[in-house]
Amino acid sequence: MTNDQLLALAEAFGNPLYVYDSKKITSQYNRLTNAFKGVKNLRVNYAVKALSNISVLKLFNTLGSGLDTVSIQEVQLGIHAGFLPEKIIYTPNGVSLEEIEQVAALGVQINIDNLSVLEQFGARHPKVPVCIRINPHVMAGGNSKISVGHIDSKFGISIHQMPHLLRIIENTKMNINGIHMHTGSDILDIEVFLYASEILFEAAKNFKNLEFIDFGSGFKVPYKDGDIETNVEELGEKLTARFNNFCQEYGKELVLAFEPGKFLVSQAGYFLAKVNVVKQTTSTVFAQIESGFNHLIRPMFYNAQHRIENLSNPEGRDRFYSVVGYICETDTFASNRRIAEIKEGDILCFYNAGAYCFTMASNYNSRYRPAEVLWHNNQGHLITKRETFEDLIRNQIPIDFSEISAKKTAKSQA
Repeated sequence: MTNDQLLALAEAFGNPLYVYDSKKITSQYNRLTNAFKGVKNLRVNYAVKALSNISVLKLFNTLGSGLDTVSIQEVQLGIHAGFLPEKIIYTPNGVSLEEIEQVAALGVQINIDNLSVLEQFGARHPKVPVCIRINPHVMAGGNSKISVGHIDSKFGISIHQMPHLLRIIENTKMNINGIHMHTGSDILDIEVFLYASEILFEAAKNFKNLEFIDFGSGFKVPYKDGDIETNVEELGEKLTARFNNFCQEYGKELVLAFEPGKFLVSQAGYFLAKVNVVKQTTSTVFAQIESGFNHLIRPMFYNAQHRIENLSNPEGRDRFYSVVGYICETDTFASNRRIAEIKEGDILCFYNAGAYCFTMASNYNSRYRPAEVLWHNNQGHLITKRETFEDLIRNQIPIDFSEISAKKTAKSQA
């Protein structure tokens, strides 16, 4: 998208504002499917947690995608968006058995990641198809918070617990139709991914009636100039060959599944915010925007670096700014970042704002969450209204303390 298009959307819909480009989402989806065109049965399940807006989900449905979900609410969003239950996989962590049973009753593919729940579910529902999430004990991912396949991770059933796992399956006679792993996000080296895949292939040999193998995702996208990204084309070439060979050895054509989120929507997203104050101290120039970590927490939570540009003055002389927010705590988006000269009232654009941005927003400091717009066919479509004060208090129930005091007084005088 161009600067002028983004500025026009900020003018039309106000700011702060999230904007998503449907063309970029589509091109990323096509890039991934083309990389694995040599696989007979490929399934891409978009990870809803990355960006869960109903209109975005509907877009993925038109592309032929399935969904990867982690809560019953995400399952319900997917069904509401028009997805068939059989095109949804549900991979929770630490939820109640009751929630898993509720999702199973909807006809969604269940993916269980711990032995206790597996045994309970298998004993009660032996005929329901279940996928098993394996922890391959491979450290991968760009940050400790998003590395989920290492030995101390809370996710998955340890590969070393395979004998115990097989005993549960034998005792319950449950139906295992898939095996799954997810090592982490922002994977830099595809060899690490391929190494973990070999562990999953070896584990798959223990199950005779598999329908699919799910390799998770975690593909890295570039966040700044010169940043590296996962070479999905090379991964596609190498993993396709290995997967096809495994299917021959297994004696059956299996489905190869992925569950990308960030790879599909991160680069499609833009976050626009107005500069309220330019503040000079003895050593730092602050550009303070009409936003904070209540809208975009990734720089503070993950130490993520989002490219920032001044849309209002793109050709201005570069200066160094620390971009900060209006929250009552330190909410620094960037420190001493080179940006075209900023004036109060300018609109800044944060790139790569499509994944884990709006979905992690909050009402901290009682601030409203921003609006969302989908740029589709060269037109901006409002897909989430900006919150209002009524939204903020909608579910709150005020107590009438005067009435309580009157009742207490009357009771004491009786």
